[in-house]
Amino acid sequence: MDIKLTGPRKEQLECEINITGSKSESNRLLLLQALYPNLQIENLSNSDDARVMELGRSRREGIVDIHHAGTAMRFLTAYFASREGVEVTLTGSARMKQRPIRILVDALRALGARIEYLEAEGCPPLKISGQRLQQNAVTLPADVSSQYISALLLVGASLPNGLELTLQGTITSVPYIRMTLGLLSSLGIPNRFEGNRIRVEPVASLHAQKCVVESDWSSASYYFSIVALAETGSRIRLRAYRKDSLQGDSVLPELFAPLGVSTRFENDYMELVRTGDPTVPVLEANLIEAPDLAQTLAACCFGLGLGCELTGLHTLKIKETDRLVALENELTKLGAEIRVTDHSLHLQPSRRIVPMQRIGTYNDHRMAMAFAPLALKTDLIIEDAGVVSKSYPDFWEDLALLHFHAEPL
Repeated sequence: MDIKLTGPRKEQLECEINITGSKSESNRLLLLQALYPNLQIENLSNSDDARVMELGRSRREGIVDIHHAGTAMRFLTAYFASREGVEVTLTGSARMKQRPIRILVDALRALGARIEYLEAEGCPPLKISGQRLQQNAVTLPADVSSQYISALLLVGASLPNGLELTLQGTITSVPYIRMTLGLLSSLGIPNRFEGNRIRVEPVASLHAQKCVVESDWSSASYYFSIVALAETGSRIRLRAYRKDSLQGDSVLPELFAPLGVSTRFENDYMELVRTGDPTVPVLEANLIEAPDLAQTLAACCFGLGLGCELTGLHTLKIKETDRLVALENELTKLGAEIRVTDHSLHLQPSRRIVPMQRIGTYNDHRMAMAFAPLALKTDLIIEDAGVVSKSYPDFWEDLALLHFHAEPL
């Protein structure tokens, strides 16, 4: 369903919003819970990705369809491959069948896994015959998606001899690797990350314990953008967030400070306040450790009339869509002067916004949510607005609390 989105104009915004648990943490804990059933999870993400992860992990045979959920594809590949007696076909959407998974499959095969490609070589769908993986040492390129690395680390403790992972080259997405290792440590699973080597010790069982998922920082990014684009004095309180978060996107306060947004933590609340005008004409940021913020930052800078120079974006080409091309297409519709490469985005400062444009979302939840704050500047038509359910099903309802109006078309 497409919607016409209108935002409040020339008024201070003030609201409190509760966002459900981090999709990244939820999916990691769901996999660990499948390995160690004594774990209890609270504040689980209500996203489509977490739902298909929760359903998929319970299967031992037949077809498991994870639709657009890239995290579930990577995590469940490692999970099923390491579960003796499992016989599944792991598949997904048409786009998922184009997304590469060879690096993870090769690593699992090196550990003893039996995995076959059923269509295009190097891509899903996969036929997986679960094995007891006796090998415990494997090497990966260090600049691959952190999800490949995390998938291996999450099942590592359940392997008979644990896991020794060597990363070759310069490591990217370190925060997501540390998030995975931090969760393992919090549950009592010993691990070490020294130089380019990661070791996860074997653990047969864990004692019963409760895990509370922190709210999702990626979802919070859209409210940072809204506050930046709103009138001075606007404030939004978000729950439940920690200043010492394990999530990579917790760099948001640092990135949005030059855009006029201050961040304050109190108990489990995070308060965002528009304190003044941006302090830079061009925002420069290397997002190699937080690439999911690229769409939000680019759209926000455009709405503020600023330029931006964003680098470290090479993983965006293999997401739900080629996010760099999608950003170039949709910001150009709105009047932006923008150039992208395989790993960077370059936006020129401009105060011109072409009104009432139709924004394509490309089956990508982040395209819809990153562009939505621009409704503070001009009415928009958002195509396939329901795509937000992948990570944040309540997004449009929560925007209504801030007096955004979404009219179905």
